[in-house]
Amino acid sequence: MAAGEFSPPFPVTFKGSSLARSLFSLMGWKVYFDGLPCRQGIAIIYPHTSNWDFLTLVLAKWSAGVAVRFWAKDSLFQIPLFGRWLRWLGGVPVKRTLAQGVVTQTAQALLQAKRDDDYFWLALAPEGTRKHIPGWRSGFYRTALMADVPLCLVQLDYQRKAVSVSEFIRLTGDEHSDMLRIAAAYEGVVGYHPTNQAPIHLLDASVARSETINK
Repeated sequence: MAAGEFSPPFPVTFKGSSLARSLFSLMGWKVYFDGLPCRQGIAIIYPHTSNWDFLTLVLAKWSAGVAVRFWAKDSLFQIPLFGRWLRWLGGVPVKRTLAQGVVTQTAQALLQAKRDDDYFWLALAPEGTRKHIPGWRSGFYRTALMADVPLCLVQLDYQRKAVSVSEFIRLTGDEHSDMLRIAAAYEGVVGYHPTNQAPIHLLDASVARSETINK
């Protein structure tokens, strides 16, 4: 596994739930989490190949106690009760029709959190779908660069039955080099449906748009 430039002990820690850890253990799973290196960042989860990923990750999140947020279409937050529930879960409303786009909106929110020393970690799956696609969408990469925050490489490994939240890197802006480092960190990690795992490289803009339309 490629080592990042962040090493424990990490200053941002959480208590977690002993009940969730017991449930996770009964399922045969383990979660590895030693804290976060700072109060703002982006966590990417790979691979994302099954509906079972959600349950697994919720239990892992509950076990570790870590709070994360996620992107959701702004109109969903206008639905009574459901919108409040989404916010409680950590949903971040984004307006996809705005000129600056989701990446700029989120980067600005992260930058503001840094200025205010507020906690804000965003979690997302760079594949963006459970189906096989020819690469990763680049939103996570552009957002992390723009906001200058660490990238957490979350491994969701069904072969080892382990969720690892312990690899952190800082992107350099050299896309090829950065993606090689990321690919090295995920080497050997197996999803629920291995054939659905996307190869670890960024899609170009035209392919990403096509994949979004056909999703």
